[in-house]
Amino acid sequence: MIILLFGAPGAGKGTQSEVLHDRLQMLHISSGDLLRDHRKRNTELGITAEEYMHRGELVPDDLIIEMIIDRLSATDARNGVLLDGFPRNLAQAAALDEALDERGRRVNAALYINVAYSVLTDRLSGRLTCKNCGHVFHEKYAQPKQPGICDICGGELYQRDDDKVETATKRLAVYFEQTQPIIQYYREKHILCEVNGDQPVEKVTQALMVCLR
Repeated sequence: MIILLFGAPGAGKGTQSEVLHDRLQMLHISSGDLLRDHRKRNTELGITAEEYMHRGELVPDDLIIEMIIDRLSATDARNGVLLDGFPRNLAQAAALDEALDERGRRVNAALYINVAYSVLTDRLSGRLTCKNCGHVFHEKYAQPKQPGICDICGGELYQRDDDKVETATKRLAVYFEQTQPIIQYYREKHILCEVNGDQPVEKVTQALMVCLR
């Protein structure tokens, strides 16, 4: 199976991708990690991607798809693949479908963790990071035992610029502008399964597993 996982920043997609990876024993592919791996190993694809990045250009969709298709052919992908972070727009979705179709494969399910906008901004804008060890807390959901002090190492906690309300709002606006058309694309293909992400982690996992039955 080829499963896509979607969710806005703060929706818990990272947590669920790890849980599903363990539960299903499927290969977890992040397009960002895949790109970094090719660049690190100086593969032909990685070198080509590096050239685009050095020029300040986006890595072309077909290059990313070629990396994904190449990874799908590896032996550790035999039990299926959980694809995270791709596609990001309609053009990528269509190109991925075309590349898979040429190889007699297809996307089997698109899982969408849906969380209300107000909850997302709340989750994103309340994060606190330790200046010393980097451990992350949250003003509401994972409070430190002592305000402003890291439970792990005693370091000072601070709020990164990325975790401020203004930045969180911009990140979400970009995500929804790009992703909503893709959600509709897979809905029309009748392979989208939408779950409520505003509930405990275990409940979200259970709902996602039901989608895959």
